[in-house]
Amino acid sequence: MSHPHPELTAPPDLPANGLRVVALGGLGEIGRNMAVLETRGRLLIIDCGVLFPEDHQPGVDLILPDFSYIEDRLDDIEAVVLTHGHEDHIGAVPYLLRLKGDLPLIGSTLTLALVEAKLREHRIRPYTLAVKEGQRERLGVFDLEFVAVNHSIPDALAVFVRTEAGTVLHTGDFKMDQLPLDGRLTDLRAFGRLGEEGVDLFLTDSTNADVPGFTTPELEIAPAIDKVFRHAQRRIIVACFSSHVHRVQQVLDAAEKAGRKVAMVGRSMVRNMGIAAELGYLHVPDGLLVDIKKIGNLRDDEVVLICTGSQGEPMAALSRMANRDHRIEVGPGDTVLLASSLIPGNENAVYRIINGLMRLGANVVHKGNAKVHVSGHASAGELLYCYNIVRPRNVVPVHGEWRHMYANAQIAIASGTPAERVILAEDGVVVDLVDGRASVAGVVDVGYVYIDGSNIGGADEALLKDRRILRDEGFITCTVVLDSATGKIASGPEITARGFAEDEEIIRQVIPRVERAIEEAVAGGVRDDYQLEQVIRRAVGSWAGGKIRRRPMIIPIVLQA
Repeated sequence: MSHPHPELTAPPDLPANGLRVVALGGLGEIGRNMAVLETRGRLLIIDCGVLFPEDHQPGVDLILPDFSYIEDRLDDIEAVVLTHGHEDHIGAVPYLLRLKGDLPLIGSTLTLALVEAKLREHRIRPYTLAVKEGQRERLGVFDLEFVAVNHSIPDALAVFVRTEAGTVLHTGDFKMDQLPLDGRLTDLRAFGRLGEEGVDLFLTDSTNADVPGFTTPELEIAPAIDKVFRHAQRRIIVACFSSHVHRVQQVLDAAEKAGRKVAMVGRSMVRNMGIAAELGYLHVPDGLLVDIKKIGNLRDDEVVLICTGSQGEPMAALSRMANRDHRIEVGPGDTVLLASSLIPGNENAVYRIINGLMRLGANVVHKGNAKVHVSGHASAGELLYCYNIVRPRNVVPVHGEWRHMYANAQIAIASGTPAERVILAEDGVVVDLVDGRASVAGVVDVGYVYIDGSNIGGADEALLKDRRILRDEGFITCTVVLDSATGKIASGPEITARGFAEDEEIIRQVIPRVERAIEEAVAGGVRDDYQLEQVIRRAVGSWAGGKIRRRPMIIPIVLQA
């Protein structure tokens, strides 16, 4: 089992008979899924998603894949294939199309509808090609075949890529639910047929690879949701992903049984469920939906609200309800149902919301205390089943943190794939398939591209470090006015501190130390403002670290008078 090393260098030129795969995101993380395939000078992109920020990335709205690897080769791109409509697979498409607006987008009907709605907000009119399972499309040097897979959103597809250099099967996100709500099974017969033809490289979903057994069917959570509805005294507020059509369908069915009306809350929820209903993926009983503005005309025990915010997103409807910053005021007797799993990194944010809602008197039902959600990803038993069917020659686990990909790699080896042909890679690692054998060929620079308000790519790790310091350690400003002729202190030092529990008198204890430091520096011939500011920074920093055990941001200001 091979894996990347720090000493990896830039890859050599791809051999004429080679197929190159580079992940610009999605390896070692849950999100930002984007793979670039190359052969004979042409490129094919599979997925283009976003990653949601964690606590150590304050102020960041979204994180994009790093497009720099392909920026100067946009004309070489045959198409962008989208496996399904989740944000971690389609969310970055508008930002890619800003670079080249006529890149063809290929995906299922629902996936493209969700992407097109998103692109309209960016005023981009894409060129799209809708495909379905069993369909084949020739795109230059790439011959694509699409395979039905089951996931937590309808119309998900795996893609089989045939090239002269070899074949690749990319599962996208999938599971093997044998009782799917929409009756659409993962097509294991197609997987077996492709395995017989020969899968040179298998890129497979790792998210649940460390979970033993098989993922619970969606159908089995319906009784748990019905139970919540039967016991709810007042309003029911359901939070889930705005793209989780299956879960919303189950909530609509439960609401109809309970004689309740349903209102959608949140722009993305209203938009996506409207698209799903219009295309026939969501079946809404007549008269069930009501406008959010009209729920005041109904009794509390007649109302169900479906909203966003199941991952603790600060601006989503549920977070605002928990913070009493929403038109919907949650109170005693209300039931809040979190019908989703926790994405790694979001735990603290979600538990904050749960605590806030319970403090307001709500009964909060979530995966931790009721069986109200099942995963959309294949567990270890399903992955083993797929390996035995596909019998791939080489494997690269994708879509998951390192622990997930490692577990997936172990399953591949246990199923008979030689360990040296199972490659654990990270974002930017270049994997070349040559003469039927995959190997690590090098690495390309890929980083996080942050969306920070209206700014794209301007924020960097240095900026985020400053924000973390301001958040965690506070800041101290020290202003000194010097006599330009003598270099002596004419005014100050004036100290301003924010983010400290200490009394102002304690903070002022640093003033004599600053005065001595300046006097010594001036006596030593230092007169440059920048150098004097560095002297002040060192003096204040040394005092803060020793006296108050803090490492604040220090802003020295030297003025000449």
